[in-house]
Parts: sequence; structure tokens; C-alpha cells
Amino acid sequence: MATNRSVKGNFNYNNIEKKDKNFMYKNLERSNCYNCDFSGSIFDFVSFRGAHFKSTNFLECSFKYAEFIGTNLKGSDFKSSIFENAIFDSVKLEDTNFKDVKFINAIFLSTDMSKAKNIDINTPGIRIFEEMPKLEISDELTSAVLTAMENKYIKKARVLDTKDGGLNTLNIMLLLENFTEETIIAGLKSIVTKLDREFYTLSYIIKFLNLQE
Repeated sequence: MATNRSVKGNFNYNNIEKKDKNFMYKNLERSNCYNCDFSGSIFDFVSFRGAHFKSTNFLECSFKYAEFIGTNLKGSDFKSSIFENAIFDSVKLEDTNFKDVKFINAIFLSTDMSKAKNIDINTPGIRIFEEMPKLEISDELTSAVLTAMENKYIKKARVLDTKDGGLNTLNIMLLLENFTEETIIAGLKSIVTKLDREFYTLSYIIKFLNLQE
């Protein structure tokens, strides 16, 4: 029997089918789903932070700029899905199936991939980090990041810092791969007063910086 216990817009489903849906930009933080079917759906720019999607079917889904942070994906099936610029940070992948998945610049951080199916360290299109990358950051960029986090929406999104209060060097590294340091510094200083809405993934910061160029 399907149940729906939705709380604050998040998913709390058991044994439910939601195929070919568009969930783009949704915040699925701390969602809890078991044995559901989201085949053919779009999860671009979605945050799965702290969510549990166990024994769930994601056949032929799209995960562009999706962020899986502290997510439990045990037993779920992502066959023939696409992960582009997606981040897996401290994710549980026991018996998770990645058969025929296409990865485009996907990153796995502090994530044990040994119990996942059809993926390993040699899988094309992925980068693996055992821990937050070491990054030499200038004083100017550090100051700009700290200034940006004075914006309540950036602080809430947790895209520039970590749970222990340090800087998120992975996301800063990704910004530096897309922009010059000067562009990032100027953009982050500007974003403090201009950003006035909630967002959930780093892609929003990237979009903002693109508009500043």
C-alpha cells in the first residue's frame, strides 16, 4: 500500500510510483523514500542532502548538478541515468546499481564505492577524493568567501562551508575550475547584497557568477 507522509515539501514516500516527473531545483533534503519508482524523471539541480532513497528505481533519470551529501542510496537502481557535474559526498552506496550510467565530471568525496555495482575507480567521467581536497587559497579569496557567507541564504545553503565550520575546498576548487579568482572574488562580494532567495546547490552560485562576467 502506498503511503505519502510529505513534510515541508520533501519526499516521504513508501511504495509509490512517480515516473517521468520534473523535480528540477527541488530541495529534497532529509527526504525519506523506500521502494519507489521515479523512472524517467528529471532531478537536475536538486539537493539530496541527508536524504534516504533506499531500494528505489531511478531508471533513465537526469541528475545535472545534483548534490548527494550524506545521502543513503542503499539498494537503489540508477540504470542508464546521467550524472553531469553531480557530487556524491559521504554517500552510502551499498548494492546501489550504476549499470550503463553516463558520468560527466561527477565527483565522489569520502564515499565508499566498493559495495556499489557497476562502478569503480576506473569508471570514465568521475573523479574521486578520499577527503576534502587540499587547496591553497589566497587571503583575498578566503575573505570573499567569508563575506559571502554573511548572506543568510548562502549560509543556509551550506555550499561554501562544511559542517565542522571549515571552508568547503571542494566547491571552491570547482569554482576555480570555472572562473578566474578575480571573477569569483568580485562575484562573492556582490552576492552578499544581491542574493535574496533560497537555493540548494552550488550551481546557483555558478549561475550568478556567469551573469557577472
